[in-house]
Amino acid sequence: MTEKKTTVAVFFGGVSSEHEVSRVSAVTVRRGLEEAGYEVLPVGITKSGDWMYFPGEPEAMADGSWETSPLAQYCTLNCSRSEHGIWLTGGVAELLNFDVAWPALHGRNGEDGTIQGLFELAGVPYVGCGVLSSAVCMDKAVANTLLDAAGVPRCEWTWASRRECADPGAVADRVCAQLDWPIFVKPANAGSSVGISKAADRDALIKAIAVALAEDDKVVFERFVDGQEVECAVMGNDELFSTLPGEILAGDEFYTYDDKYKNGVSRTLITADLPQEKLEEVRRLALAAYRALDCAGLSRCDFFVERGTGKVLCNEINTLPGFTAISMYPQMMEHAGLPLADLCRRLVELAQERKGPYHG
Repeated sequence: MTEKKTTVAVFFGGVSSEHEVSRVSAVTVRRGLEEAGYEVLPVGITKSGDWMYFPGEPEAMADGSWETSPLAQYCTLNCSRSEHGIWLTGGVAELLNFDVAWPALHGRNGEDGTIQGLFELAGVPYVGCGVLSSAVCMDKAVANTLLDAAGVPRCEWTWASRRECADPGAVADRVCAQLDWPIFVKPANAGSSVGISKAADRDALIKAIAVALAEDDKVVFERFVDGQEVECAVMGNDELFSTLPGEILAGDEFYTYDDKYKNGVSRTLITADLPQEKLEEVRRLALAAYRALDCAGLSRCDFFVERGTGKVLCNEINTLPGFTAISMYPQMMEHAGLPLADLCRRLVELAQERKGPYHG
């Protein structure tokens, strides 16, 4: 008797500013899973929040035409723990079973703990960090606070709520007194460089606050770091593995969303151009940050190595890093000896192995 293949439901798209790149990441994930011998059940989420099962070609997932395809069928998650699957709801209800969920969803409603909570309620094993760590890593103000408490070094920073920012001049005065110019201004909860500005004076700072508030209710302010942008690919639940850091050579003034995902101007070095002892220091701190924020499955840990001082400063942790053709996480893992199919297999295994208060 032929052994039944494990089926992985790949969720893509989503209600997020990173909807488009999520579609592209999902195609890479689908390819890796299929190469690894898994059955793949693709579930697209439109920008308006509709869930649709799409058994069509990967190219339609990437370009967005899946939404209007006659193959797409409305669906919903089966939230009964007795059987994992999605219900097709367009006509006669039909349950399609799967074993593991892979949320290839970047940004809000994908890596912020919300869909992870839904999977937890349904008792579905899923790839990536749990509810708490997903939510914490998404909120830069909370993540920075915990990293500070854990002794993971980072640059000077502060934050303000939307209520405080009702008087942006007062906030600007406080921030100017605390941080040196230039200052990066970021929404606390947004993905991949969305809503980020670099301010060189008070007027620019006030304008940047408005840009950040368009994305979130909290604004984070960070001292500019003149340094090499490096990042480690980390994987594991209890036993962790981290690559040596790769380096981002940004094509813009800083590593923007377009630079990451659209125009391909940025270049990467794997491994980063650093002395061996500094490479090991970054890797050690990546593992420390991963543990401090209770990550599981996978995360990309981003750092600066400050020019002049050599200080290694944590920038952020991305709990669902990109899986596009130019994304660093799969490239670094492949460089470390784990090509895409093997990487996907290991991440599915980690999802099945993970235990916790929700999984049992």
